[in-house]
Amino acid sequence: MRIIQATLEHLDLLAPLFVKYREFYGQLPYPDTSRAFLQKRLERGESVIYLALPDDDDSKLMGFCQLYPSFSSLSLKRVWILNDIYVAEDSRRMLVADHLMREAKRMAKDTNAVRMRVSTSSDNEVAMRTYESIGFREDTEFKNYVLPIN
Repeated sequence: MRIIQATLEHLDLLAPLFVKYREFYGQLPYPDTSRAFLQKRLERGESVIYLALPDDDDSKLMGFCQLYPSFSSLSLKRVWILNDIYVAEDSRRMLVADHLMREAKRMAKDTNAVRMRVSTSSDNEVAMRTYESIGFREDTEFKNYVLPIN
């Protein structure tokens, strides 16, 4: 398996799996809007997206992760938010998520980030175990809140 950073050239490969990711979390597919969303992130450099591809096939996407940059005022350093990670159904149990997160961690170190943050559904035990196996720890210092803006 190869992990590469996505470019606009990968948009047609990435968009369908991104739609499946959104559906996994109960969202409507909106394939055109989803593709446009990804295109804007890539064009503007607003996110970093890693793709997992088989060693011998550039036309099959095994999984992806998308990270957004942020900053910590307390540490005066960069923070990366691992916002999206998804593995295609036929590529599960092949350590795809592990490989994607290890590449994300390497990028975070290379950009002198102080930490990476990730959130998941409170009932997603598989994701929690995977995150912990990479070294993520549950935040016990801060409680997070969400303010929906309608």
